[in-house]
Amino acid sequence: QVQLVESGGGLVQAGGSLRLSCAASGRTFSSYAMGWFRQAPGKEREFVSVISRNGGSTGYADSVKGRFTISRDNAKNTVYLQMNSLKPEDTAVYYCAARSKTWGVDARQYDYWGQGTQVTVSS
Repeated sequence: QVQLVESGGGLVQAGGSLRLSCAASGRTFSSYAMGWFRQAPGKEREFVSVISRNGGSTGYADSVKGRFTISRDNAKNTVYLQMNSLKPEDTAVYYCAARSKTWGVDARQYDYWGQGTQVTVSS
């Protein structure tokens, strides 16, 4: 069992930055690929970014590529999402998720989810 707690969301102006954190419980954090997803009102949850178990591989949605950076610190059981050059269309609830197998971009493939943190980008 893995419990995930996101933090770092908030209100920011367009062009600004935020860093989201996701703290995981348990001793097996390094066994999980970690993903970030987001869900805007009235829309389906969508993939944002993913990082492999050892942090050596990362992936991004085209909409955030070049602006967002995912990283992890396995010693701290934490995964991060650095978000720069934020746009109003980035407004959503952001969720981190853990997957016990190799990384994936499909939310249905993830085993554990956090409660989400709201990111609001004003124009």
